Amino acid sequence: MARNYWTNKACLVTGASAGLGQAVATTLAQHGARVMLVARNAERLEATAAALRAAAAQTVVCPADVTWQEDVDRLAGVAQSELGGVDLVCHCAGRSTRGGLYDTTPEDVQQLFDVNCLSAIRLARAFVESLLERRGHLVLIGSLASKTALPYLGGYPASKHALAAVAQQLRLEFGPHGLHTLLACPGPIAREDAGVRYADQATGLPAAAAKPAGGAKLSAIDPVLLSEKILRACERRKAELIVPTTAKFLFAIAQLSPRCGDWILRKKTS
Repeated sequence: MARNYWTNKACLVTGASAGLGQAVATTLAQHGARVMLVARNAERLEATAAALRAAAAQTVVCPADVTWQEDVDRLAGVAQSELGGVDLVCHCAGRSTRGGLYDTTPEDVQQLFDVNCLSAIRLARAFVESLLERRGHLVLIGSLASKTALPYLGGYPASKHALAAVAQQLRLEFGPHGLHTLLACPGPIAREDAGVRYADQATGLPAAAAKPAGGAKLSAIDPVLLSEKILRACERRKAELIVPTTAKFLFAIAQLSPRCGDWILRKKTS
């Protein structure tokens, strides 16, 4: 599909103040999209918007917390009034932690589910009608942990597995009516604080726990390159995007032999 696919498309990106969300928003703007930036940090969000506007991109800023229903309802109203609806919702907001599952409280797990899974349901409910009208795209950013558990990530894998189920159910229920749902499952994404971000939470755990992906032996993914892959997957209306693609082989092995899959994971995360 031609790369002018995104020209004048109305696109909402959560988690747009930093990281992958910022990269997706920037890439969309470079391809001519109208972009609505969503994140909790208003100051960083405005800085991202200023950079996009300097490049002549039409940008709408809406600080919000997608774990609050009132904020999500407000997002839907702003998107309708400012953009006339949306062609894409790319949900990049998320949260990860470190810790053994035994030491993770139910309250901690609930918070992870609220950010990583329930927020996706809130957004889907708020925007599904607009997306159906435009045969649009709903992108949910999962993780390799959407496909396999990893040690010392607390309740994170459970919340991302739940997100994968949400994505599949949306595909089954709304796919025949025109909504494209993409579950993107990347490995660790490059960031400046990699390796130290979870140092405090990983106290008392194996040293690998503080590393990206809990110490999984994977190269960090450039968020700009990943954003391009996500947009191409949308253009092709793919159901899933797994990066790196070699992870698919592990997932296939684990499905055939869970014991063998667990053995490989221990080797790859030690």
